[in-house]
Parts: sequence; C-alpha cells; structure tokens
Amino acid sequence: MAAAAALPVLLLLLLLLAAGGRAGAGAGTGAGAGAGGGRQVSMQYNPGWNNSSVNLLHVRAVGPSDTLHYVWSSIGAPAVLLVASASRSSTLRVNWTQLLSPAPAGAIWIDPPGSVIYSTAVVFTKVFEYSEAKTLEELFYPTYDLSDFSWDSVNRTLNHTALTAEFTGIPATGPSGSFSNGSLAFRVTAYEANGRDGPLPSLLHTADSSKVEFVLAGVAPRGNSSRFALEVATVEETGVVQKLRSARSIDDEYTPTIFETLSLVAQSQNGSSTLSFLQWKATAYGSQTPRREDSIQCRSHGLQAANWTLPVSSIVHAYFGEGVGSTYTISAINISFGGEDGKVYQEKRYLSWSALLGFRQPPEDTFSPLVISIVAVALGTPMVMLLVGSCVVLFVQRKRYSEYEPIN
Repeated sequence: MAAAAALPVLLLLLLLLAAGGRAGAGAGTGAGAGAGGGRQVSMQYNPGWNNSSVNLLHVRAVGPSDTLHYVWSSIGAPAVLLVASASRSSTLRVNWTQLLSPAPAGAIWIDPPGSVIYSTAVVFTKVFEYSEAKTLEELFYPTYDLSDFSWDSVNRTLNHTALTAEFTGIPATGPSGSFSNGSLAFRVTAYEANGRDGPLPSLLHTADSSKVEFVLAGVAPRGNSSRFALEVATVEETGVVQKLRSARSIDDEYTPTIFETLSLVAQSQNGSSTLSFLQWKATAYGSQTPRREDSIQCRSHGLQAANWTLPVSSIVHAYFGEGVGSTYTISAINISFGGEDGKVYQEKRYLSWSALLGFRQPPEDTFSPLVISIVAVALGTPMVMLLVGSCVVLFVQRKRYSEYEPIN
C-alpha cells in the first residue's frame, strides 16, 4: 500500500522536473523574430556625417523577416530610439543640417516610412544626488542635467566585433568639482543571438534586445552618505501604456541574493500584446569586476505618466516631431542606488547598473539546472527511500508467509 501511495507522488515529481527542464532550456532561446537564427547586427557611427563633435550610433539588427533599429545619441540628453520595421532592407536616414538646427523635427526617419510597425524612445534625463539628514528628510544637491553634459567621441570606443560602444561625459559647467577625476557613462551592447551575460547581474537576453549600463566612476560625492538616482523617461505613441512589473523568484544562481526582476513594459491599450520593455535586476554594483559583496541596493520610485516638457533631446524631437508631450505620451521613473547609509559608493567611488531594452516580451528566468538538481535530490531521495523501503517490507512479508504449508 505504501508503495502504491508513493508512486503518484514520484510520477508528479518527475513531471515537474521535466517541465522545469524544458522551461530552463526555453529560457535560453527566447521568442520573437530573431529567435530562429539570430540577427545580423551592424553598428554605424554618425552615418553620413564626418564630424565627431556629436554622437549618433545606429545599431541595425536584421532578422528573417524584419529589421530592428536602435539609434543612440548624446545630442541633447542621452537617448535611444527603438524602431521596428517589417522590411529587411529598411535603413536610417538623417538630415544632419536639420538635426543640428534649433528645429530638428523631421530630421530622422526610417526608409521606407511605411515599413515602420512600432517606435518608442528611452531618454536618460537627470542624475540626482541626495543624502538623509538626521531628521530623516532627504537633502538634495544640485541636479546633474544630462542634456548639459559634454560627451567624448563614441567612435573611440566603438567595437564592431564585440558590438559595444560607450558614451562618456562630464558636466559642461559642473555645479562643483565632483567630476574633476570622474565621469558618467552609458555603455551599449548589442546582441546577435539569445544568451546570458557573464558578469553580474548576468542578464538573460534575446536577439530582440540590447543592453545599456549606467556607470559613475570616480565622481566625488557631495555628502558623507550620498546616494544617486537616475531619471528615465519613455516616449510612446497614443494607445500605448506603460506598466511596471515586478517578478520574484527563489532561484538566485545567476545573481546571488537578488530575487527581484523589474520590467517597464509598453502594452497596447487593450493589453493584448507587449511591444517593448526596459528590464533590470533590483541591484547595482560597486566594482568594475562585480562580486556578490559589491551589491548596491536598487529601488524604483513610482512610474509617473505626465505630459511635461521633455528635456532637450534632439533625436527624440527629430523623429517624433513637435507632438512629444501631446500626441505622444511621456512616462518617467526614478531608479535610486544606495543602501541604508550609502557607504558602498563612498568607499569605492564606482557604481554600475545594467538594464536590458528591446522589443516584444522581456525574457523570463526559469529554474536553472542547478536548482532543479537540488530540488530533485531534496525531494526525490526521500521518495526513492520510501519506495525501496516499501518494496523490502512487502518482500519480507511475502517470504515469511511462504514458509508455511497450507492447511487442508
């Protein structure tokens, strides 16, 4: 009887482990147009312009039946346009004279225009520095407006093989000498296929996504327990809404002690489909070679939808035109970094935060093979012992009864 009772439990366990294994295998492949054979990715710096005094980086990712365009720029506030085209031959067009003029509307477009099926933008607008006073109130220092920064040439860091580039800047007229030995940077990585990053936080990515890493290096804090916050704004077409999702998991093999992943997703108004996303783990790191002990607490502070005036971002206005803030909606979120006392940055003066951005559904982590193995051993061993023990008991009982001759 005990063996019979154990069998359904054991079968259920095996089915769960098999499902987890299939889900774990699927996590590495993802979904979307690039899921089958990946994408052909190329990077081009300032296409059609020979001057390196401004930065515009075009990442073109061609799939089996479409093309994804990522247009990164530090003209004005650092920003990226994300444009999905149904044509494999679609190209980026830039009217540089108009783009660098006071009225850049219409200076950037995708050719042919009719091939565009979706477009959005992410703008990194400001960096706040603050500390907690004894009264538990937050003391804010003068804000770093990223549209007022001076940026190095991206062409110096562009790596066509690794598909990486870096926007590095300092305040053009800083409120203090904080940047005398430091800088702020946005590191960009494009992907040709699905996979997972090696360095922490080991983000899972698809061929429909790219990574951006926000870095503060050597910037002197203006307080004894300074913390920093990055303001991120998104631009969406009418009928598209932004939602902030939080997913928790007990599996922290790839990002130790971090159990939360946040995703800012753009959905059609009826919620039938996800169009794009910005995804990150709830952590930042205080080292160039991050380890578990270098983790810095990361918090998200309320997604706000408001049609306020977007800080100067030439490529956003160049692509979306004057309708930004009226025809198109703007959402903003603040992402802060720092523990209870802010000492991690104070000691190392290094902060890095990584986020994934891309099209369609954000990738989802499932139970890793290691965790599945641990669960199998933890739950499977008692089941096997129970099954073996039950078989031994039945065998002994049958053997004992067989020693007696039946009475006629």
